[in-house]
Amino acid sequence: MPAVSGFEMQAAQAVAALFQPYCDTVETDRSGNVLAYRKCGKKHAKTVLLDAHLDQIGFVVTEVLEGGFLRFAPVGGVDPRMLLAGEVTVLADEPLYGVVACMPPHLLKAGEQDKAVTVDQMLIDTGLTDAKDRIRIGTPIAFAQKPVRLLGGQLCSKCLDDRAGVAAILLAVEKLKKVKKLGCNIAVLISTQEEVTGLGAQTGAFAVQPEYAIAVDVTHGKTPDGPADGVFELGSGVAVGMGPNLHRGLTKRLIKAAKANDIGYSLEVMEGNTGTNAWTMQTVACGIATALLSIPEKYMHTPVEVVKLSDVEAAADLIAAFLREFDGEAEE
Repeated sequence: MPAVSGFEMQAAQAVAALFQPYCDTVETDRSGNVLAYRKCGKKHAKTVLLDAHLDQIGFVVTEVLEGGFLRFAPVGGVDPRMLLAGEVTVLADEPLYGVVACMPPHLLKAGEQDKAVTVDQMLIDTGLTDAKDRIRIGTPIAFAQKPVRLLGGQLCSKCLDDRAGVAAILLAVEKLKKVKKLGCNIAVLISTQEEVTGLGAQTGAFAVQPEYAIAVDVTHGKTPDGPADGVFELGSGVAVGMGPNLHRGLTKRLIKAAKANDIGYSLEVMEGNTGTNAWTMQTVACGIATALLSIPEKYMHTPVEVVKLSDVEAAADLIAAFLREFDGEAEE
């Protein structure tokens, strides 16, 4: 279900229903966040917040032209190089199909094939003669590609950044359903607008005000044409973030849980801003001790993002293993 940043409410309601069987309470707030809770019943118990963002990059209609053509602007970090001839869904009252218009190579002038086209020069063609009646300025637009299973347990889809993280948290709380005694409260935040403002993580974490938080997101997967450093093999498990803005004690406990339960993991050194909700949540209220888990993903911020399902499961296994043993105390 599409959830372009700022337009997540419908998807939030669907996600809330998925968490309902595994949590004591589930709600959506005014920012579109999903907030779910499982209380451990222990007096003065501390709370661990699990966060993954629901939103995805996309576009918004800026002008409706004659002949069914639309001008549009990006929402989030969209790379214009991969847009031409792409398929999109215009999320009007009735979802509509569109394609990003592309000049045939036969009609290009000499040298134009090597020039990048900026988004403000592009058009979406809906083919509708009544587009002005059916599409309003401000309507969100999402990539139209459908999920495809690849060989080797891989999945190719749009918006796996960060639906992979959402799936990992859902699997983790499912694994914990039969655990009767926990040493801490669990809060789940499926947050909005990570790709544009971080608003959802900020307001959601402030509502919960936990002692600890674990952000679950994606990181760059290794490809033959990409860099050799700072990337991770698909199938290597979950990447555990390490850096000055990530709580050392909480990170050590996660690594310890991975080793004790033979869960595949790598270490991801992050010397500053992680580019994730971990960065946002750590400064909420009086400060939250925050850790970061990331799932390797190829082709981030494109319509063909690829993850390996075993890495999603590794993230879920690590979260569940950590929470089964966590007593609410993480040394510095």
